[in-house]
Amino acid sequence: MELIRGLYNLREHHRACAVTIGNFDGIHLGHQNLIDTVCQHANMNNLRACVVSFEPLPVEFFVAKDKRPHRLTSLREKITVLGTLPVDQLLLLKFNHSLANTTAADFIRQVLIDGLNTKYLLVGDDFQFGKDREGNFDTLQAASKHYGFELQQASTLVAANDRISSTRVRALLADGDLDSAAELLGRSYSLQGRVEYGAQLGRTLGFPTANIALNDHNPPLRGVYAVGVTNTEHPQNIHNGIANIGVKPTVNGMRLSLEVHLLDFAADLYGQRLRVNFMHKLRDEKKFSGLDELKSAIATDEQNARQWFTRK
Repeated sequence: MELIRGLYNLREHHRACAVTIGNFDGIHLGHQNLIDTVCQHANMNNLRACVVSFEPLPVEFFVAKDKRPHRLTSLREKITVLGTLPVDQLLLLKFNHSLANTTAADFIRQVLIDGLNTKYLLVGDDFQFGKDREGNFDTLQAASKHYGFELQQASTLVAANDRISSTRVRALLADGDLDSAAELLGRSYSLQGRVEYGAQLGRTLGFPTANIALNDHNPPLRGVYAVGVTNTEHPQNIHNGIANIGVKPTVNGMRLSLEVHLLDFAADLYGQRLRVNFMHKLRDEKKFSGLDELKSAIATDEQNARQWFTRK
């Protein structure tokens, strides 16, 4: 998959496309079904399969940081997952004041027609776009007749009698229902990041941890989990571990962090990029009376994780 950052990086070979547009946060089964349809159409009609998405997400542009919904996938993670699908190109548009104030008509002309020379467009049933969300499926229908591209509206994908959506996945993760979230995602929920130097507290307590940088990513889960960990460059090697994602209240932490203790593993991980697959929630994050109680709780977490890995 080719990543194209901005319209100004489009070249002639990027044009004549089958296109879908959206946030694609999480790239759940509903997203995957939509993208697969576009890829199949592109393959049958000698077109390029193109996903158009935005960074930051529009809601992150309009809403104050402390009021934003939790994001399922960072940009890097979204690119990684899209790269596993038969997509030819991802057109990533920077969502800024200029794009926010682009009318629906101008968006169609600048992005779909002049930019991508769209031949086929598939959008979700709730798709809105353009300044003040003025554009919708009816707007696109009129444009498809004017410009001569094929338009299709994707049907809603349902699981367990409810619509598959990013909002639903967020709620399941927040509730600790990792199995149901994985069913909607088509994979275990995961986070990835580079191991950075921390305060070495885990090593002091006898449980050395890999501190994984989350930067501004604010995922929708908190607590202690049994996890499977891989190096992104060697994904076939999976190590069991326990992970804490939270603010470390026992030591008056403020910054959200992800710390992973690998079971029966002692190698140096600094600087490596790891993927953490969340398999089972062990408990919520808790503020303990001191380091001794924290150490005892981590020992219990490790024992519970080992038992869970044995049973699964």
